[in-house]
Amino acid sequence: MLKIKIILVGRTKEAWLENAVQDYVKRLSSSTSIEWLVLKTNEQLIKQIDKERSILCLDPLGEKVNSERFCTLLFQQLETGGSRVTFVIGGAEGLPDQIRKKHTLISLSPLTFTHQIARLILIEQIYRAFEIRKGTGYHK
Repeated sequence: MLKIKIILVGRTKEAWLENAVQDYVKRLSSSTSIEWLVLKTNEQLIKQIDKERSILCLDPLGEKVNSERFCTLLFQQLETGGSRVTFVIGGAEGLPDQIRKKHTLISLSPLTFTHQIARLILIEQIYRAFEIRKGTGYHK
């Protein structure tokens, strides 16, 4: 089974947001395992990322991607990462420069989102990528 890990700094406090995220996790459960790792500091984030192999970081300075390009990047990373990929979402101040300089950066939008909303957008785009790959009508 494919495994996607999402590492982020900061907690989601709103129940409605957590419910929305969990809806997509449930939809993906037959295709992939989703693991969330919520950290408190950038220092913890830097240490944790050093343990990961296939990493995509969300950052406004990253490559601007649409859903089709996101799908391509996701499945390329899964292939090269041994069926595993790790996404990274920074905290309120964004990603530390040490991470930005070392890893692949992608931008889901030119808009700025809270890390909480970015989490929801990311999981929806992961779901959309799987639907694009299957050829369903979800992505119109």
